[in-house]
Amino acid sequence: MKNYKVGILGACGMVGGTMLKVLAERNLPIAELYLFDVGPAVGKEIDFNGKKITVEESTTTIFDRGIDICLFAVDSPISKKYAPIAAEKGCIVIDNSSAWRMEDTVPLVVPEVNGDDISSNKGIIASPNCSTIQATVAIAPLHKAFGIKRVIYSTYQSVSGAGAPGIPELHRTLAGEKNQVFPHPIAGNVIPRIDVFGDDGYTGEESKMIEETRKILHAPNMRITATTVRVPVEIGHSESINITFEKPFELADVRKVLEAAPGIIVKDDPANELYPTPREAAGTDQVYVGRIRRDFSEDNSLNIWVVADNVRKGAATNAVQIAEKIIKG
Repeated sequence: MKNYKVGILGACGMVGGTMLKVLAERNLPIAELYLFDVGPAVGKEIDFNGKKITVEESTTTIFDRGIDICLFAVDSPISKKYAPIAAEKGCIVIDNSSAWRMEDTVPLVVPEVNGDDISSNKGIIASPNCSTIQATVAIAPLHKAFGIKRVIYSTYQSVSGAGAPGIPELHRTLAGEKNQVFPHPIAGNVIPRIDVFGDDGYTGEESKMIEETRKILHAPNMRITATTVRVPVEIGHSESINITFEKPFELADVRKVLEAAPGIIVKDDPANELYPTPREAAGTDQVYVGRIRRDFSEDNSLNIWVVADNVRKGAATNAVQIAEKIIKG
């Protein structure tokens, strides 16, 4: 197997640092690892598998050295600037921002769901929004088995979904200080707004979940609606998902489908208080599904509860898994 030259752009941020950790854990065949960032992070030495790597400044020439794969953990404007340059140099970009997700020529990939789409890349592959990743891991096998007619997403998203400032904001407001990151204090509160409101009343996060799900599942006409909410949890997004199927189903068959699906752990024994929580999902790469029950208000409908670590599976791990599939061919 070829040893790859791999880079991380934005290596010192929350997601970039987690990408580095996941790369080490999954032991990819990396010949050289390059770390790039800007500002005070430049020049910092970071340990990777016992080797010290110096963080280099991000410039337009960093891809001249033959990097095979670069994981981008940067904002959309930076990705828009650097990704085309990297692709032109023969580097495959795996981008975690929203810059490329809805571009027709850019595959939007969750490896457990549509890993085959990777082969259609033209140098850039997009990793979806964190909340969309865990949702599609859970609903894709059910769509394959029963055909999904409609989805209703209701999310309970941790403060780390807002990036590095989110967790300190939670602690500041817990201490009674004024909110700076979120539009209201998050301590002891829930905020039904993630991203900006559009003219249709939906937030950017809600629109992302709707459109990204359709693209990932290759279901452009799937009926989907979403309400996304910020909650005072550090790590881990939770989602209540209501699904209406084309076909009738038995709950036992639903459980079998979910238990057999890649990347899913079913935790569903309410009588013994067994169901997923963000506390137990934090630090793991799986998507947890529980509270599996029929929706008696609508024919062929189901409720499930889905939880995952939004920094790992919702960002860093998903990107590394894409890199793994590229390497394994």
